Parts: sequence; C-alpha cells; structure tokens
Amino acid sequence: MSDDPRIPSAPEAHQAEAPPSTEEPAFEHTPVMATEIVALLSEVPSGVFVDATLGGAGHALAILDAHDGLGLLGIDRDGDALAAATERLSALASARPGRVQLERARFDQLSDLLRASGIEHLSGFLFDLGVSSPQLDRAERGFSFRHDGPLDMRMDSDAPLSAADVVNTTDERELASILRRNGDERFASRIARSIVAQRPFSSTTELAEAVVSSIPAAARRKGGHPAKRTFQALRIHVNDELTVLRPALEAAVGALAVGGRGLVLTYHSGEDRIVKDVFRGRSTVDVPPGIPVPATEPEFTMLRPLSRRPSDDEIARNRRAASARLRGIERSAVAA
Repeated sequence: MSDDPRIPSAPEAHQAEAPPSTEEPAFEHTPVMATEIVALLSEVPSGVFVDATLGGAGHALAILDAHDGLGLLGIDRDGDALAAATERLSALASARPGRVQLERARFDQLSDLLRASGIEHLSGFLFDLGVSSPQLDRAERGFSFRHDGPLDMRMDSDAPLSAADVVNTTDERELASILRRNGDERFASRIARSIVAQRPFSSTTELAEAVVSSIPAAARRKGGHPAKRTFQALRIHVNDELTVLRPALEAAVGALAVGGRGLVLTYHSGEDRIVKDVFRGRSTVDVPPGIPVPATEPEFTMLRPLSRRPSDDEIARNRRAASARLRGIERSAVAA
C-alpha cells in the first residue's frame, strides 16, 4: 500500500454523567484509552483507517498524528459531531488532500461507503460505542437525566423516533422488556408501570423523577443515579444501537488487510457480548465433530489481553471512562 494514502471522494465514561453546567459546552470529548489505542494501531500497514464513531475526532486525530501512513474514513450520524470533527481535522486535511474523508451515516452503512469510495481493504478500524460527553452535557439533546431538556436522545436529529415517542406510546410489557434488555434494569416492571401511569412525558427531568419514585428507597442509595439504566436503555432503543452493531462489525472485520487491526470500546454488557461473539467467530476454525482439526490457522487472531480496562489514573482524570472495555482483533492470514 502507498505511504501516502488517498481516499477517493464519495458519497458509559460514556455512561456516567458529570454535574450540570451553566455554560453551553463546546463539542469536546476526552478520548477514552487513547494511549492504548494509538499503541495498538502503531504497527498496522499503511492504508485506510475507519473511525466508525468519529465524534469530535479525538481518537482519529491522535491516530493520524502517530501514523503518517494512515488515511481516515470517519463516520458519524450526529451532525454536530461531524461539524466539530471537520473543523478539528481541517489542518491535516489541508496538508494532505485526500487523506481525510468524513461521512454522515450510521456505521452499519460501512460496506456501502467502502464500495462507493473504492476502498477494498482497511488497515484498521475503531468503534467507540455509547454516548459522548457533548451529547450528555447538552440539555437540548435529551440524553441526560440531570439536565432538563426535551425527551429526545436521537444521535441523528433527523431520525423519526425519539425517546418521547417510546415512553409515551409503548405498552407496559414491551417497555419493561426494553429496560431489562438494554439496561439490565432489575426494577424494569415497576418502572414501566409507573411510566405508563404517569405519561405523557415531555422532558428528561420529568421522566427521571418518575423513575426515581418507582424504585425502592433502599435501592436508590447505591449504584449511581436511579434513572441511569432507564436512560441508557431508552437511548440504545431509540438509536437501534445493538441491532446495527453486528453487521457493522462483520463488515469492518471482513475488510481488514493482513496485519490490519480492529478495536472496539464498549460500555455496556450487551455491546460487549456482540463484540466478543463476532471476534470469537472470526478467530475460530469451525470443525464438525469427528473431523480432524486442520493444520491451518484461522484468518484472525484476537489481541491479548482479550479485554483491556482504563488505568486507575485515567479513571481518576475522566470518570466517564470507568465502564470502558477495549477488545481487538488482527487479520493474521489471507483467506484460503
């Protein structure tokens, strides 16, 4: 691959919340485990790197600064994030035209973007899942249970479904299922019953108060804010996060060049299960019972340690990193 990659033109850290601010925050987000991620991608071959959850481009900028042979295809469905990333990457883009391509899209559109851009192989990719600090800190985005704002939670502001639609129209049984499935909420049934009895809701604080009032007093005193899991579950449902993750990961892993590496930061057990399943499936030779195991190695190898956590120092500096888990995979052989 060329040392001067050019991309043709084409079409809960995250889960914990900071105290409310009285000022309008800029789109600034501290990239989680940036040192580890840059190190893991430092020896990948030159070529195209995909940041599938670009955000404010904190990770992407660090990776491009450290590896001069990489070009970037950055993807985000949040228009505010993409605008901030465009500005932040403008100097790099100007210094080497064609090195940076940014697209507003869901990451499960990756295969289409690669095809339209004429990109056959990836040197690396990164998925940083969950919600970003600017999304949480801007009350008008409706992600926060601390900041009073409209009950929205859409990462793509043009998407049709909002959190208000979900809480005000979903029947009690399905609502409880959403909270249980996406938030591991043990009081899902009680919360769903309370929401249905008190709706309609239009603001985040109204919903947070209803959730808190439906949880036993003893349970409210531990495990963080009582509404945290409910808001997480609704956000995941509104943005269809778990549904789009698997096909996006499969496409990204399948596009890796030999020596290329893929990394995923998760903040929720449901996300992590999908990542483990995809990575394990790609790095295991599937042999029927009674058939000798072939001498050939699988095409992919999971990076060890299989799961990395932020250091205590990083968590002290950025408490939103506390629930992060980093997993990686490398393409080690050509397909048979």
